[in-house]
Formats: sequence, structure tokens, C-alpha cells
Amino acid sequence: MDTPAPGTLCPCLRYQDAPAALDWLERAFGFRRGLVVPDESGGIAHAERHLGSAGLVMLGSVRADGFGRAPGQLGNVTGSLYVHTADPDAAHARAVAEGAQLVRPLENTDYGSRDFSVRDPEGHVWSFGTYWPQPPA
Repeated sequence: MDTPAPGTLCPCLRYQDAPAALDWLERAFGFRRGLVVPDESGGIAHAERHLGSAGLVMLGSVRADGFGRAPGQLGNVTGSLYVHTADPDAAHARAVAEGAQLVRPLENTDYGSRDFSVRDPEGHVWSFGTYWPQPPA
């Protein structure tokens, strides 16, 4: 297993129906399956989905101990995820075809990106675009 560079971030999300989310992320966004650890109640204790050569998201079922909630449980979104893509038009078509709810249309921005935002079936907001921030020198 490769060790990531220090400072590498990996978002972790909770879903009320994590098994369905695993499949949906694969169909709608092109994530590839990684490790999946079921829990004793038919949910997911821990799962990984990979995108491209370095993209990774970990996810699992909402747990009774309160470690993480799904946006639908909160009534609003507490954050969002951004995915760099070389082909936002194709990413948009794929996400919409799988039923992603459009939050912000596919557009060219004032800061030189072509991007869009969608909501997944449980309310997490995902943005895809050509912009990629550059670290300070």
C-alpha cells in the first residue's frame, strides 16, 4: 500500500443507506470499489471508493454512537466535496443520468473553471470542475 504525502486529506461521509451509496457513487461519479467492511446490522462499518490515481473517499453507515450524520438527518448541508476533472461535461452528463439533483448548473466561471454542483441521493453536495488550487510557495 502506498503511503500518502503528509497533509493529504481524505473526506469521510456517513450515509443512512451506505450500501446503496456505494453503488450510486460508482455509477454516477465513476468511483472504483476499494475495501468494504460490513457491520453487524447490514450496513457498512467502513468503505473506500477511489477516483483516478489519487482520489479517495471513505464512507460508512450512520452509527448510533453519533459519529457522523447524513445531511438528511441535519436538515441542511454542513460541507461539500470538490472533484477535479478534465471533462466536466462528461461528469455532468453521467451524474445527471444517475439522478443527481442539480445544485449549480454546468458553467464557465470567472476564475477560469468549468464546473457544476450536484446533490447525491442523501444530500451530500459534490462539485466537479477543471479548477485546481495551487499551494502557496
